[in-house]
Amino acid sequence: MFANFFDALNWIAGQLWGLPMMILLLGTGTYFTVSTKFFQFRKIGYILKNTFGKIFEKEKEGVVGVMTPFQAVSTALAGTVGTGNIAGVAAAISVGGPGAVFWMWIVALVGMITKMVEVSLAVHFREVNEDGSTYGGPMYYIEKGLGKKWKWLSNIFAFTVVIAGLTTAALLQPHTVGEALNTTFNIPPIATAIALSILTGIVIIGGFKRIGKISEKLVPFMALLYAITGLTIIFLNITEIPAAFGTIFKYAFSPAPIQGGFLGATIAITIQKGMSRGMFSNEAGMGSAPMVHATAKTDSAIRQGLWGSFEVFVDTIIICTITALVIIVTGSWTSGLSGIELTINAFNSSIFGSYGGLLVTFASILFAYSTMIGWYVNYETGCAYVFGGKSVKYMKWLYLVPGIIFAGQKVNSIWLFADLSSGLMGIPNLIALVMLSGVFMKLFKEFMENEEKMENRKNG
Repeated sequence: MFANFFDALNWIAGQLWGLPMMILLLGTGTYFTVSTKFFQFRKIGYILKNTFGKIFEKEKEGVVGVMTPFQAVSTALAGTVGTGNIAGVAAAISVGGPGAVFWMWIVALVGMITKMVEVSLAVHFREVNEDGSTYGGPMYYIEKGLGKKWKWLSNIFAFTVVIAGLTTAALLQPHTVGEALNTTFNIPPIATAIALSILTGIVIIGGFKRIGKISEKLVPFMALLYAITGLTIIFLNITEIPAAFGTIFKYAFSPAPIQGGFLGATIAITIQKGMSRGMFSNEAGMGSAPMVHATAKTDSAIRQGLWGSFEVFVDTIIICTITALVIIVTGSWTSGLSGIELTINAFNSSIFGSYGGLLVTFASILFAYSTMIGWYVNYETGCAYVFGGKSVKYMKWLYLVPGIIFAGQKVNSIWLFADLSSGLMGIPNLIALVMLSGVFMKLFKEFMENEEKMENRKNG
């Protein structure tokens, strides 16, 4: 039936990301959007004020957790703002055409509230250890919120987290950097994979606190560097922006024809690639980031949930859009290239010349490295839940292996792992979110009522 192993994986990914998954993903986000009266849209200013606007606030005393709220979101962003923003967007466009970007946006807009829900539930149901450290995430809110009879679902989710950690982070990230360095400097991918594994090992040995401290310094720097360069290219091609948006909207609802090296795409492929890459990039509904946010020092589950919305906004609406527009305005999307090579080509085609490609290569190193260390928090949480806390000291070394084993494999074959693992994680998590909607809405209403009372007191 299948010519090889990867053909089989491709078929499974196609089934996994078919109509049922699209309905579940968009349906869950839409349900919470309506239930909260479109909170992420009407309160975007409030979200930004209470997240980005409070980055430098002193942490509150007497609250449990390991990381500050900003360290938690930086670590979560380290796990989400990765090569998916550079290579993932390019891979979506190279297969699904420019219209895939529209469906990435849709996933992000409804995903802002989805991630707020899952982060809030993770903090609400987290387990607090005697030393003040915490573990939390979908496996905990499934078991505690739905009861012991649903432990089989929490076990399934936790197991998929372990698999996703070994594929999307430990495998895909060093693979993408290896391709970039091989393209730019002709460095063997295996050498890159070994170097990244060693650097990752140095950080994760120090535990969650060290990961948080590294992330809060690395993530803002790398995101700003990449965004400023990308925005410069977009600004210098400002006259092409209307046509770029027109192309995105046009091919979101109609087949993208063969152009140059682009082989064309059906509407179904466009939607599938846009949604799957969108979910992989911002991880809203995937259940990964809540495990990081559960370690945050916070006095309110909903307040930490606001950081989840902010995270999706930064990841997809800002950074992924920058990558997409650079690829489209430079005309590189018809080159026939894919993944990191397509993004490098786009930046090379700009005013920066070969320096643009060098910056993409440098950014991919930082993005991949940050994702590897950020996603380790999720991986360890999954291992601790499935195999017990004592397993962590052994399982952490397994995390450093996949990138080395699969160095040099074909790009699209490797991205199959991302599609499969993100989809497998998403299904049990999205089901749990809907079933626990009553718990979230109770927390949400109480929080907003208290915020309104506090605002009224300030005003008078």
